[in-house]
Amino acid sequence: MIDFYTWSTPNGRKVSIMLEECGLEYKTHTINISQDEQFAPDFLEIAPNNRIPAIVDNDNGFSLFESGAILMYLADKTGKFWPQEHDAKWRTVEWLMWQMGGVGPMIGQAHHFIKNNKGVSEYAERRYLEEANRLYTVLDQRLEVNEYMSGGEYTIADIATWPWISRFEWHTVDINEYPNVVRWYKAIAARPAVEKGYHIPVHQPDGIPQP
Repeated sequence: MIDFYTWSTPNGRKVSIMLEECGLEYKTHTINISQDEQFAPDFLEIAPNNRIPAIVDNDNGFSLFESGAILMYLADKTGKFWPQEHDAKWRTVEWLMWQMGGVGPMIGQAHHFIKNNKGVSEYAERRYLEEANRLYTVLDQRLEVNEYMSGGEYTIADIATWPWISRFEWHTVDINEYPNVVRWYKAIAARPAVEKGYHIPVHQPDGIPQP
């Protein structure tokens, strides 16, 4: 049993989707970040960076924070979505780190300035929208020659990246300008585990955004 601490953000959805994809038994603990519940002392014992998501694996008492680390841990635990042949393994890690170091923080800043604080800084809005489009271009070019991000197999790199792309409306990117991203996005959105994981812990009444 996995204790899963989360909120309805792209980083939280990475892990809920992974838990569903792996078929692991888990219990969801809602951490409402809009009410500063991430600063509660009991949560900080598990996640000292006061960010969701975090897990506790009750099979061994091991706790872990940071979404990328959690994906790698769950993949290692179950033997799923992280190929272990040398080239495929490190290609998966490469694209997972691309998401962690690029897509997450840069598109997160686009959300901050374009959706949540529009009009505060025209420079920041332009900067982060341009960077979001650059990242979409990188992804589109990768998916032009590969079915999934690390090659021909659906992996934790895709699971990490897809929830951020699912907020294309938030960062005002026209996803239809990137046809290979659209093909990949729709294929992943159609997976039952993605549909279920997307709505944890808070159901989204409009469902998964459609291009």
